[in-house]
Amino acid sequence: MPALIAPIKWYNKLFYFDRCFFTLRKNIAMKKLFPLLLVFLAPLCGKAQQIDTTATLTKVGDAAPTFTFNLDKDKTANLADYKGKIVLLDFWATWCPPCRVELPRIQKEIWEKYKDNPKFALIALDREEGWDKILPFKQQNNYTFLMTTDLKRGIYGLYAKQYIPRVVVIGEDGTIIYQSMGYDEKDFNNLLALLADKLK
Repeated sequence: MPALIAPIKWYNKLFYFDRCFFTLRKNIAMKKLFPLLLVFLAPLCGKAQQIDTTATLTKVGDAAPTFTFNLDKDKTANLADYKGKIVLLDFWATWCPPCRVELPRIQKEIWEKYKDNPKFALIALDREEGWDKILPFKQQNNYTFLMTTDLKRGIYGLYAKQYIPRVVVIGEDGTIIYQSMGYDEKDFNNLLALLADKLK
């Protein structure tokens, strides 16, 4: 497995152990083994929850760390260029199952709603993957928002030590006004409510 990922609840025919940062991918036919897996994984989940608070390097109210990123293969920009806008950063990867649940909602419920709002910007940063992974994935899933590379964790490392997906929202004054780790429907709905309030 490439790395640890943040928690996700039941989704389609895959199950992911809720509140745990170690992801299981099994066919639903294996659910008879779930009680045994539960006993085995409980200690691991407890440890994951204990280290949760140390995995995030920023907090709401902090000035957002600035960085330079690629708009495409040849053109770059800096986060400072977006001051005065509400900026949503999404840290993700193509191999990450919770990211694959979250990204369609970002496309449909955030990007398609606010893409024409001059006060809004969305930067989706693929952690440790290059354009060879990003561009086919973007095309296959019909994503139209900016998806770019953070190949060496240079940007991610300013905000966190581990776990994806992560969402950070930066206010017009450059301070962090929201952040979340993992995909959770309640958290995502809170994000939607925040954006609706800030971008009305």
